[in-house]
Amino acid sequence: MTMVLYDAPGPKARRRSLLISIVGAIAIAGGLAALIWALGAERVSANGAVQPGMWDGSRWDIFNDLAVWRSIGEGAAATLRMAAVAAVFALIIGVLFSFGRAARSRWVRIPVTIVLEFFRGMPVLLMMLFILLVFATGSYWAGVAALAVYNGAIIGEALRAGIQSLPKGQREAGLSIGLTVLQTRFMIEFPQAFRQMLPIILAQMVVLLKDTSLAYIVGYPELLRVGVNYLSNFFGNRYFFSLFFVVLVIYLAMNLLLSWVARFVARKTGPKAGKLIAAGVDDAGRIPGASGTRAITLPGAHGGTIDRRER
Repeated sequence: MTMVLYDAPGPKARRRSLLISIVGAIAIAGGLAALIWALGAERVSANGAVQPGMWDGSRWDIFNDLAVWRSIGEGAAATLRMAAVAAVFALIIGVLFSFGRAARSRWVRIPVTIVLEFFRGMPVLLMMLFILLVFATGSYWAGVAALAVYNGAIIGEALRAGIQSLPKGQREAGLSIGLTVLQTRFMIEFPQAFRQMLPIILAQMVVLLKDTSLAYIVGYPELLRVGVNYLSNFFGNRYFFSLFFVVLVIYLAMNLLLSWVARFVARKTGPKAGKLIAAGVDDAGRIPGASGTRAITLPGAHGGTIDRRER
């Protein structure tokens, strides 16, 4: 039985879609223009004093001081430093979680599953506060540990899904040439699962970078705390919006850059990026990613050889 789930739009449907897109774009542009105008309008304070709009030059003159930019740069560097260290530990923890979660022994798999679900369900901020108060690690390591454990749990689950999505022939091929279960996991299954799940892992790195702003609560001098708290307290609430806006732009720039890197890597490592030969063979007896037909010889488990052909 043939089931049609989608029909190609006709001329009327295309015109209707174009009209809706134009109206939506105009509505969004109008909303942004209204917001910009509202922010730039003068406002009256509680005591009757007239305050200039948010775009007035008197609210932005502090950015002529290099010391302000130096402080903001130090906050951005602190944010990137925490994100980089937490990302490395998150990858290590994710690999360990994926191996424990996919273990054949239930004595390993069940405890790891319980710990993984516990870390996935705990809010990152609560974890930071718990580590800071219980272990007295300081604000930096409290943020790094919480981000690494939480994101490591997410990455571990993604890697486990990648391993389980591989054809069974990959594992069987590794065992048939004399590799142990652990060697098969490390040399055959894990490299393919990591490459397959790399876009998801990089997307989680973007989330990790954004979550560094939660370290504001535990007192770490990251970008948000330096820009919105320290500098606004020093210069006064008059510059709160301008500092907030600059911090927002910097966060957007960092996250958009990391997102672009994630998309670039996804294109380079995707199924159309090139044909890479894996260490095992698939269910049909072919090496994934190879083209043409040629005989290959693999060392056998008991000293012999195994001949396979790939197409």
